[in-house]
Amino acid sequence: MKDTRTGPSPTSAEREMLRDFLDYHRDTLAMKCEGLSDAELRLRSMPPSTLSLLALVRHMAEVERAWFRRTINGEDIGWVWSDGQDYQEAFRVGAATGAQGFAAWRVEVEHSRRIERGAESLDLTGYHPKWESEVSLRMVMLHLIHEYARHNGHADLLREGVDGATGA
Repeated sequence: MKDTRTGPSPTSAEREMLRDFLDYHRDTLAMKCEGLSDAELRLRSMPPSTLSLLALVRHMAEVERAWFRRTINGEDIGWVWSDGQDYQEAFRVGAATGAQGFAAWRVEVEHSRRIERGAESLDLTGYHPKWESEVSLRMVMLHLIHEYARHNGHADLLREGVDGATGA
């Protein structure tokens, strides 16, 4: 597991710093999965839990889509992995492959980046139905940083369980 991430500048402007921290955490998740087979990516933490590295990648594809495309951009689109509105479906990996999971995740990350870069300011808002509230792009970026950071902690433990790799 080679660390090729670039950390954020400690003196960046707010938007650049948020963007850099979010990308840093995206890169961390990818790094934690690097070099693993599909079977290793599907290894569950503690059955009956469905938590696995592949499940985290699939979940974060849903999170990216929900917050950037559906909330901020107002797109009327379905979910990545569920015909209903079930976040848990992403964790049911079955025979899914890492290539499928990462392809979907990368598509959603690119949409998110496009939406963020196209927004006039961090004050842009979108409606989040679950919260029944308008939320700013700033809040969405902070929420995703939080979401990735939390799940990257899970990824640390999952990766160590697969092959003993630790760090970063």
